[in-house]
Amino acid sequence: MIARMRTAEGALELIKQQDPESAVTLHYIRRLINTGALPYVPAGKKKLINVDCLLSYLEGKGETA
Repeated sequence: MIARMRTAEGALELIKQQDPESAVTLHYIRRLINTGALPYVPAGKKKLINVDCLLSYLEGKGETA
């Protein structure tokens, strides 16, 4: 299966589609990326993250790679 790579904004959009009342914010996702808690792939000026890794992290599984 191909990885679902998204920008922080795109990842938040997917989360909000699944759970409109989610407390996850764009600032929080960006902080995870910038602190290294969530790996990313540089694509020009963008930082792409694997949405499934983000969801695993949020579920407390700690699987980010």
